[in-house]
Amino acid sequence: MKVLVMNCGSSSLKYQLIDSESEAVLAKGLCERIGIDGRLTHKPAGKETVAIEVDMPNHKEAVSSVLSHLTDPVCGVIGALSEIEAVGHRVVHGGEKFARSVVLTEEVTTEIEKCNELAPLHNPANLIGINACAELMPGVPMVAVFDTAFHQTMPKKAYLYGLPYEYYENYKVRRYGFHGTSHSYVSKRAAQILGKDAASLKTIVCHLGNGSSICAVDGGESVDTSMGFTPLEGLVMGTRSGDVDPAVLEYIAGKENLDVSGVLNVLNKKSGVQGISGVSSDFRDLDAASKDGNERAAAALDIFAYRVAKYVGSYAAAMNGVDVIAFTAGIGENDANMREKICGYLGYLGITVDSEANAVRGQEKVISTADSKVTVMVVPTNEELAIARETVALVK
Repeated sequence: MKVLVMNCGSSSLKYQLIDSESEAVLAKGLCERIGIDGRLTHKPAGKETVAIEVDMPNHKEAVSSVLSHLTDPVCGVIGALSEIEAVGHRVVHGGEKFARSVVLTEEVTTEIEKCNELAPLHNPANLIGINACAELMPGVPMVAVFDTAFHQTMPKKAYLYGLPYEYYENYKVRRYGFHGTSHSYVSKRAAQILGKDAASLKTIVCHLGNGSSICAVDGGESVDTSMGFTPLEGLVMGTRSGDVDPAVLEYIAGKENLDVSGVLNVLNKKSGVQGISGVSSDFRDLDAASKDGNERAAAALDIFAYRVAKYVGSYAAAMNGVDVIAFTAGIGENDANMREKICGYLGYLGITVDSEANAVRGQEKVISTADSKVTVMVVPTNEELAIARETVALVK
Protein backbone atom coordinates (compact mmCIF):
# COMPACT_ATOMS: atom_id res chain seq x y z
CA MET A 1 0.00 0.00 0.00
CA LYS A 2 1.24 3.47 -0.91
CA VAL A 3 0.49 5.98 1.86
CA LEU A 4 0.80 9.75 1.54
CA VAL A 5 1.77 11.35 4.85
CA MET A 6 0.82 15.01 5.22
CA ASN A 7 1.96 17.52 7.83
CA CYS A 8 0.35 20.92 7.30
CA GLY A 9 1.54 24.05 9.06
CA SER A 10 0.09 27.54 8.81
CA SER A 11 2.23 28.40 5.77
CA SER A 12 3.97 25.12 5.00
CA LEU A 13 3.28 21.52 4.02
CA LYS A 14 5.66 18.60 4.52
CA TYR A 15 4.90 15.31 2.83
CA GLN A 16 6.20 11.80 2.21
CA LEU A 17 4.92 9.04 -0.02
CA ILE A 18 5.73 5.72 1.63
CA ASP A 19 5.44 2.16 0.37
CA SER A 20 4.03 0.47 3.47
CA GLU A 21 5.25 -3.00 2.50
CA SER A 22 8.92 -2.11 2.14
CA GLU A 23 8.60 1.08 4.26
CA ALA A 24 10.67 2.83 1.61
CA VAL A 25 10.21 6.55 1.06
CA LEU A 26 9.25 6.94 -2.60
CA ALA A 27 9.26 10.74 -2.46
CA LYS A 28 9.28 13.52 0.07
CA GLY A 29 9.16 17.26 0.00
CA LEU A 30 8.19 20.61 1.40
CA CYS A 31 5.88 23.39 0.30
CA GLU A 32 6.83 26.74 1.83
CA ARG A 33 5.44 30.27 1.88
CA ILE A 34 1.87 29.14 1.21
CA GLY A 35 -0.36 32.20 0.92
CA ILE A 36 2.64 34.41 0.15
CA ASP A 37 4.18 33.24 -3.10
CA GLY A 38 5.07 29.56 -2.86
CA ARG A 39 8.10 27.30 -3.13
CA LEU A 40 8.19 23.53 -3.60
CA THR A 41 11.14 21.24 -2.91
CA HIS A 42 10.33 17.77 -4.22
CA LYS A 43 12.75 14.86 -3.67
CA PRO A 44 11.81 11.69 -5.58
CA ALA A 45 13.80 8.58 -4.70
CA GLY A 46 16.49 7.89 -7.28
CA LYS A 47 15.84 11.09 -9.21
CA GLU A 48 17.01 14.68 -9.17
CA THR A 49 15.53 17.00 -6.56
CA VAL A 50 13.13 19.60 -7.93
CA ALA A 51 13.13 23.07 -6.31
CA ILE A 52 10.80 25.55 -7.97
CA GLU A 53 8.70 28.63 -7.31
CA VAL A 54 5.00 27.71 -7.51
CA ASP A 55 1.98 29.95 -6.99
CA MET A 56 0.37 28.68 -3.76
CA PRO A 57 -2.31 31.10 -2.62
CA ASN A 58 -3.76 28.43 -0.31
CA HIS A 59 -3.22 24.89 0.94
CA LYS A 60 -5.47 23.39 -1.73
CA GLU A 61 -3.10 24.70 -4.41
CA ALA A 62 -0.13 23.37 -2.40
CA VAL A 63 -1.67 19.90 -2.15
CA SER A 64 -2.53 20.03 -5.86
CA SER A 65 1.09 20.88 -6.67
CA VAL A 66 2.34 17.99 -4.55
CA LEU A 67 0.00 15.53 -6.28
CA SER A 68 0.96 16.76 -9.75
CA HIS A 69 4.66 16.31 -8.97
CA LEU A 70 4.12 12.83 -7.56
CA THR A 71 2.53 11.82 -10.90
CA ASP A 72 4.75 13.91 -13.18
CA PRO A 73 6.32 11.87 -16.05
CA VAL A 74 9.80 13.20 -15.24
CA CYS A 75 10.00 13.73 -11.46
CA GLY A 76 7.04 11.62 -10.38
CA VAL A 77 7.15 8.22 -8.69
CA ILE A 78 3.65 6.92 -9.47
CA GLY A 79 1.67 6.64 -12.67
CA ALA A 80 -1.66 7.87 -11.32
CA LEU A 81 -3.24 9.23 -8.13
CA SER A 82 -5.23 6.02 -7.86
CA GLU A 83 -2.02 4.34 -6.67
CA ILE A 84 -2.25 6.33 -3.42
CA GLU A 85 -4.47 4.12 -1.28
CA ALA A 86 -4.54 6.14 1.95
CA VAL A 87 -3.51 9.48 3.44
CA GLY A 88 -2.21 9.93 6.98
CA HIS A 89 -2.47 13.41 8.49
CA ARG A 90 -0.51 14.71 11.45
CA VAL A 91 -2.89 16.55 13.77
CA VAL A 92 -1.30 18.39 16.68
CA HIS A 93 -4.09 18.40 19.26
CA GLY A 94 -6.76 15.80 19.92
CA GLY A 95 -7.68 16.98 23.40
CA GLU A 96 -9.13 14.27 25.63
CA LYS A 97 -11.39 13.03 22.85
CA PHE A 98 -8.74 11.14 20.92
CA ALA A 99 -6.51 8.64 22.71
CA ARG A 100 -5.50 6.96 19.47
CA SER A 101 -5.40 7.52 15.74
CA VAL A 102 -8.76 7.48 13.92
CA VAL A 103 -10.16 7.22 10.42
CA LEU A 104 -11.32 10.67 9.38
CA THR A 105 -15.06 11.17 9.06
CA GLU A 106 -17.22 14.28 9.14
CA GLU A 107 -17.87 13.65 12.85
CA VAL A 108 -14.15 13.29 13.60
CA THR A 109 -13.35 16.48 11.70
CA THR A 110 -15.96 18.33 13.77
CA GLU A 111 -14.36 17.06 16.98
CA ILE A 112 -10.91 18.16 15.78
CA GLU A 113 -12.33 21.62 15.12
CA LYS A 114 -13.44 21.75 18.76
CA CYS A 115 -9.77 21.39 19.74
CA ASN A 116 -8.77 24.43 17.66
CA GLU A 117 -8.74 26.72 20.70
CA LEU A 118 -6.22 24.38 22.36
CA ALA A 119 -3.82 24.63 19.39
CA PRO A 120 -4.85 27.75 17.45
CA LEU A 121 -1.65 27.88 15.39
CA HIS A 122 -1.67 24.22 14.39
CA ASN A 123 -5.06 22.49 14.30
CA PRO A 124 -6.70 24.92 11.85
CA ALA A 125 -3.79 24.39 9.45
CA ASN A 126 -4.03 20.62 9.90
CA LEU A 127 -7.73 20.81 9.04
CA ILE A 128 -7.05 22.87 5.94
CA GLY A 129 -4.77 20.10 4.69
CA ILE A 130 -7.36 17.45 5.52
CA ASN A 131 -10.11 19.31 3.65
CA ALA A 132 -7.84 19.98 0.66
CA CYS A 133 -6.95 16.29 0.34
CA ALA A 134 -10.59 15.26 0.74
CA GLU A 135 -11.55 17.57 -2.14
CA LEU A 136 -8.70 16.56 -4.45
CA MET A 137 -8.69 12.84 -3.58
CA PRO A 138 -12.35 11.94 -3.04
CA GLY A 139 -12.94 8.43 -1.76
CA VAL A 140 -9.37 7.86 -0.56
CA PRO A 141 -9.44 6.86 3.14
CA MET A 142 -7.69 9.30 5.46
CA VAL A 143 -6.44 8.93 9.03
CA ALA A 144 -5.71 11.53 11.72
CA VAL A 145 -2.66 10.78 13.89
CA PHE A 146 -2.50 13.04 16.96
CA ASP A 147 0.60 14.44 18.67
CA THR A 148 -1.27 14.31 21.97
CA ALA A 149 -2.79 10.82 21.69
CA PHE A 150 0.20 8.86 23.04
CA HIS A 151 0.08 10.86 26.27
CA GLN A 152 -3.56 10.10 27.03
CA THR A 153 -2.38 7.19 29.19
CA MET A 154 -0.94 9.64 31.75
CA PRO A 155 -2.58 9.33 35.20
CA LYS A 156 -4.34 12.28 36.80
CA LYS A 157 -1.45 12.81 39.19
CA ALA A 158 0.71 13.59 36.14
CA TYR A 159 -1.66 15.65 34.03
CA LEU A 160 -3.60 17.78 36.51
CA TYR A 161 -2.30 21.22 37.47
CA GLY A 162 -2.52 22.75 40.93
CA LEU A 163 -5.43 24.94 39.85
CA PRO A 164 -9.09 25.04 40.86
CA TYR A 165 -10.54 21.74 39.64
CA GLU A 166 -13.37 23.47 37.79
CA TYR A 167 -10.81 24.86 35.32
CA TYR A 168 -10.16 21.28 34.28
CA GLU A 169 -13.84 20.36 34.32
CA ASN A 170 -15.02 23.44 32.44
CA TYR A 171 -12.10 24.32 30.18
CA LYS A 172 -10.01 21.12 30.04
CA VAL A 173 -6.95 22.90 31.41
CA ARG A 174 -4.44 20.09 31.97
CA ARG A 175 -1.15 18.70 30.73
CA TYR A 176 -1.54 17.21 27.25
CA GLY A 177 2.03 16.78 26.05
CA PHE A 178 3.26 16.80 22.46
CA HIS A 179 5.75 14.99 20.20
CA GLY A 180 3.68 11.90 21.02
CA THR A 181 4.22 10.23 17.65
CA SER A 182 7.98 10.59 18.08
CA HIS A 183 8.00 9.38 21.69
CA SER A 184 5.88 6.38 20.75
CA TYR A 185 8.04 5.44 17.76
CA VAL A 186 11.37 5.87 19.54
CA SER A 187 10.39 3.96 22.69
CA LYS A 188 9.14 1.03 20.60
CA ARG A 189 12.12 1.13 18.25
CA ALA A 190 14.55 1.18 21.19
CA ALA A 191 12.97 -2.00 22.53
CA GLN A 192 13.20 -3.65 19.09
CA ILE A 193 16.89 -2.77 18.77
CA LEU A 194 17.56 -4.30 22.19
CA GLY A 195 15.49 -7.38 21.36
CA LYS A 196 13.15 -6.75 24.29
CA ASP A 197 9.43 -6.30 24.79
CA ALA A 198 8.55 -2.61 25.20
CA ALA A 199 6.05 -3.67 27.87
CA SER A 200 8.95 -4.83 30.05
CA LEU A 201 10.95 -1.60 29.91
CA LYS A 202 11.05 1.74 31.70
CA THR A 203 12.22 4.15 29.02
CA ILE A 204 12.93 7.88 29.03
CA VAL A 205 12.82 9.43 25.56
CA CYS A 206 14.66 12.73 25.10
CA HIS A 207 13.27 14.41 21.98
CA LEU A 208 15.74 17.26 21.68
CA GLY A 209 15.43 19.77 18.86
CA ASN A 210 14.38 23.38 18.43
CA GLY A 211 11.27 22.17 20.25
CA SER A 212 12.22 19.68 22.96
CA SER A 213 10.37 17.37 25.32
CA ILE A 214 11.08 14.45 27.62
CA CYS A 215 8.71 11.51 28.06
CA ALA A 216 8.57 8.77 30.69
CA VAL A 217 7.39 5.56 29.03
CA ASP A 218 6.57 2.75 31.45
CA GLY A 219 5.62 -0.58 29.92
CA GLY A 220 5.07 1.02 26.53
CA GLU A 221 2.75 3.75 27.83
CA SER A 222 3.39 7.44 28.44
CA VAL A 223 3.10 8.18 32.16
CA ASP A 224 4.50 11.72 32.16
CA THR A 225 5.93 14.27 29.74
CA SER A 226 7.50 17.69 29.99
CA MET A 227 5.34 19.74 27.60
CA GLY A 228 2.02 20.72 29.10
CA PHE A 229 -1.21 22.49 28.12
CA THR A 230 0.87 23.95 25.28
CA PRO A 231 4.35 23.18 23.92
CA LEU A 232 5.71 26.13 25.93
CA GLU A 233 6.08 24.21 29.20
CA GLY A 234 9.06 22.05 30.08
CA LEU A 235 12.61 22.33 28.83
CA VAL A 236 14.43 25.46 27.76
CA MET A 237 14.20 25.18 23.97
CA GLY A 238 15.35 27.03 20.87
CA THR A 239 13.17 30.10 21.37
CA ARG A 240 10.76 28.88 24.09
CA SER A 241 11.40 29.63 27.75
CA GLY A 242 10.17 26.34 29.14
CA ASP A 243 9.26 26.26 32.85
CA VAL A 244 9.06 29.73 34.39
CA ASP A 245 7.39 31.23 37.46
CA PRO A 246 3.93 32.39 36.21
CA ALA A 247 4.33 35.61 38.20
CA VAL A 248 7.09 36.57 35.76
CA LEU A 249 4.38 37.28 33.17
CA GLU A 250 2.84 40.06 35.22
CA TYR A 251 6.25 41.44 36.20
CA ILE A 252 7.54 41.61 32.62
CA ALA A 253 4.23 43.00 31.39
CA GLY A 254 4.56 45.92 33.79
CA LYS A 255 8.21 46.57 33.04
CA GLU A 256 7.90 46.29 29.25
CA ASN A 257 4.35 47.67 28.88
CA LEU A 258 3.09 44.44 27.32
CA ASP A 259 -0.26 42.65 27.46
CA VAL A 260 -0.55 38.89 28.05
CA SER A 261 -0.24 38.14 24.34
CA GLY A 262 2.89 40.25 24.15
CA VAL A 263 4.52 38.44 27.06
CA LEU A 264 3.58 35.05 25.61
CA ASN A 265 5.15 36.10 22.33
CA VAL A 266 8.39 36.81 24.23
CA LEU A 267 8.23 33.44 26.01
CA ASN A 268 7.51 31.53 22.80
CA LYS A 269 9.64 33.33 20.22
CA LYS A 270 12.34 35.38 21.92
CA SER A 271 13.41 33.22 24.84
CA GLY A 272 15.09 29.83 25.23
CA VAL A 273 18.72 29.44 24.24
CA GLN A 274 18.32 32.26 21.73
CA GLY A 275 17.18 34.69 24.39
CA ILE A 276 19.84 33.57 26.87
CA SER A 277 22.72 33.63 24.39
CA GLY A 278 21.72 36.55 22.19
CA VAL A 279 23.36 34.53 19.42
CA SER A 280 21.01 31.96 17.90
CA SER A 281 18.49 29.21 18.51
CA ASP A 282 20.69 26.86 16.47
CA PHE A 283 22.90 24.75 18.72
CA ARG A 284 25.62 24.60 16.08
CA ASP A 285 25.91 28.37 16.24
CA LEU A 286 25.94 28.25 20.05
CA ASP A 287 28.67 25.63 20.07
CA ALA A 288 30.83 27.69 17.72
CA ALA A 289 30.24 30.86 19.75
CA SER A 290 31.00 29.05 22.99
CA LYS A 291 34.31 27.79 21.60
CA ASP A 292 35.12 31.39 20.63
CA GLY A 293 34.69 32.43 24.25
CA ASN A 294 31.10 33.69 24.24
CA GLU A 295 30.05 33.19 27.87
CA ARG A 296 26.33 33.61 27.23
CA ALA A 297 26.38 30.96 24.52
CA ALA A 298 28.22 28.62 26.88
CA ALA A 299 25.67 29.38 29.61
CA ALA A 300 22.78 28.58 27.24
CA LEU A 301 24.28 25.16 26.48
CA ASP A 302 24.88 24.48 30.16
CA ILE A 303 21.32 25.46 31.07
CA PHE A 304 19.85 23.24 28.36
CA ALA A 305 21.85 20.19 29.46
CA TYR A 306 21.05 20.85 33.13
CA ARG A 307 17.30 21.08 32.50
CA VAL A 308 17.28 17.86 30.46
CA ALA A 309 19.18 16.04 33.19
CA LYS A 310 16.75 17.33 35.84
CA TYR A 311 13.77 15.99 33.91
CA VAL A 312 15.48 12.63 33.32
CA GLY A 313 16.12 12.37 37.05
CA SER A 314 12.55 13.25 37.94
CA TYR A 315 11.15 10.68 35.51
CA ALA A 316 13.47 7.98 36.83
CA ALA A 317 11.93 8.75 40.22
CA ALA A 318 8.38 8.80 38.80
CA MET A 319 8.83 5.32 37.32
CA ASN A 320 10.89 4.07 40.29
CA GLY A 321 13.72 3.24 37.94
CA VAL A 322 14.82 3.43 34.32
CA ASP A 323 16.15 0.80 31.92
CA VAL A 324 16.70 2.83 28.75
CA ILE A 325 17.38 6.47 27.91
CA ALA A 326 16.92 7.23 24.21
CA PHE A 327 18.09 10.44 22.53
CA THR A 328 16.31 11.54 19.37
CA ALA A 329 15.48 14.51 17.08
CA GLY A 330 17.93 17.07 15.67
CA ILE A 331 20.05 17.68 18.76
CA GLY A 332 19.51 14.29 20.37
CA GLU A 333 20.54 12.43 17.23
CA ASN A 334 23.41 14.62 16.09
CA ASP A 335 25.05 16.42 19.01
CA ALA A 336 27.48 14.03 20.71
CA ASN A 337 28.84 16.75 23.01
CA MET A 338 25.37 17.60 24.31
CA ARG A 339 24.53 13.93 24.91
CA GLU A 340 27.74 13.48 26.90
CA LYS A 341 27.11 16.72 28.78
CA ILE A 342 23.64 15.54 29.82
CA CYS A 343 24.81 12.06 30.78
CA GLY A 344 27.55 13.63 32.89
CA TYR A 345 24.82 14.50 35.42
CA LEU A 346 23.49 10.93 35.52
CA GLY A 347 26.35 9.03 37.10
CA TYR A 348 24.18 8.31 40.15
CA LEU A 349 22.05 6.09 37.89
CA GLY A 350 25.11 3.99 37.09
CA ILE A 351 25.41 5.42 33.58
CA THR A 352 28.72 5.40 31.75
CA VAL A 353 28.97 6.68 28.19
CA ASP A 354 31.34 5.11 25.67
CA SER A 355 32.93 8.18 24.06
CA GLU A 356 33.86 6.31 20.90
CA ALA A 357 30.37 4.87 20.45
CA ASN A 358 28.87 8.28 21.19
CA ALA A 359 30.73 9.85 18.25
CA VAL A 360 27.79 9.17 15.96
CA ARG A 361 25.28 11.30 14.05
CA GLY A 362 21.80 10.19 13.02
CA GLN A 363 22.40 6.47 13.51
CA GLU A 364 20.82 3.86 15.74
CA LYS A 365 23.48 3.16 18.34
CA VAL A 366 23.93 2.08 21.95
CA ILE A 367 26.32 4.68 23.37
CA SER A 368 26.64 3.42 26.93
CA THR A 369 29.34 1.00 28.05
CA ALA A 370 28.59 -2.69 28.53
CA ASP A 371 28.69 -2.32 32.32
CA SER A 372 26.38 0.71 32.41
CA LYS A 373 23.35 0.03 34.61
CA VAL A 374 21.12 1.97 32.21
CA THR A 375 21.27 1.50 28.45
CA VAL A 376 21.74 4.84 26.70
CA MET A 377 20.92 4.97 22.99
CA VAL A 378 20.63 7.18 19.96
CA VAL A 379 17.42 6.36 18.06
CA PRO A 380 16.59 8.60 15.09
CA THR A 381 12.91 9.44 15.08
CA ASN A 382 10.70 8.75 12.09
CA GLU A 383 7.33 10.38 12.68
CA GLU A 384 6.29 10.01 9.04
CA LEU A 385 6.83 6.25 9.10
CA ALA A 386 4.94 6.04 12.40
CA ILE A 387 2.02 7.95 10.84
CA ALA A 388 2.10 5.65 7.80
CA ARG A 389 2.02 2.56 10.05
CA GLU A 390 -0.92 3.93 12.04
CA THR A 391 -2.73 4.72 8.79
CA VAL A 392 -2.24 1.27 7.30
CA ALA A 393 -3.36 -0.42 10.51
CA LEU A 394 -6.67 1.45 10.40
CA VAL A 395 -7.54 1.30 6.70
CA LYS A 396 -6.41 -2.19 5.70
